Amino acid sequence: MLSEEEKEELKAELVQLEDEITTLRQVLSAKERHLVEIKQKLGMNLMNELKQNFSRSWHDVQTTTAYKKTHETLSHAGQKATAAFSNVGTAISKKFGDMRSHSIGYSIRHSISMPAMRNSPTFKSFEERVETTVTSLKTKVGGANHGGGSFEEVLSSTAHASAQSSAGGPRLAEGEELQC
Repeated sequence: MLSEEEKEELKAELVQLEDEITTLRQVLSAKERHLVEIKQKLGMNLMNELKQNFSRSWHDVQTTTAYKKTHETLSHAGQKATAAFSNVGTAISKKFGDMRSHSIGYSIRHSISMPAMRNSPTFKSFEERVETTVTSLKTKVGGANHGGGSFEEVLSSTAHASAQSSAGGPRLAEGEELQC
């Protein structure tokens, strides 16, 4: 319990603190107005400040160890993926070249039916190489099965997209190679 004298002292202290807080708020408000005036005179605005803050934050992120390790890992994975896609492109070019030489002047579409082509030794070999390359790529880059679908689903999807784009897309000349 507080005595009457202690209560009066605390009330006086409370009034004094409230007065000081009010004074400090007024001083802070005046300083903020002065800050705005100076920034306007210097041509600084909110957008410039946001850009500077973003640049500073991005620089801070780039210098962290986690960012450096992630960047290095993704860069390495990108190099592996590029190499794997290059190998797939080379295999596709070679197999299309082999198929073209066996078709005796006709295009692949006109020389063999799709079921017959899919059962040919050349296509089976190509299919195995693609599956091996995809499996190897998944192992090197991600390590886990990402549910990309079976080879037949991917082939069907690719054939469908190819059929749609070939109606208006560029055609290969007779001696031209497929470039990936």
